[in-house]
Amino acid sequence: QVQLVESGGGLVQAGGSLGLSCAASGSIFKINVMGWYRQAPGKQRELVATVTSDGSTNYADSVKGRFTISRDNAKNTVYVQMNSLKPEDTAVYYCNALITRQAMDIIRAYWGQGTQVTVSS
Repeated sequence: QVQLVESGGGLVQAGGSLGLSCAASGSIFKINVMGWYRQAPGKQRELVATVTSDGSTNYADSVKGRFTISRDNAKNTVYVQMNSLKPEDTAVYYCNALITRQAMDIIRAYWGQGTQVTVSS
């Protein structure tokens, strides 16, 4: 089994900062890409940012310059530092990881349970 456990999130005023972390555990051979997605009420889940195992990053246009994603490969953990938060950043944030559980196995997508981020105006 593989688990993704998120921490962080909460309530913050507009302009403030929050950090999220997500640790993967279990039967893991390799973690290819780790990332964060979010889903606001009544909207589809959308990409926030991703980071590959060699550190290449990708961001949604809406968060570029404000959010920073990073990962610690030794700890199988991904982080996102969110600065200059806006009310429109309010959503449930989900951790995602593309994981190979053993050599020669296929890559599977795993999700965390989600953590609420609320930005008040």
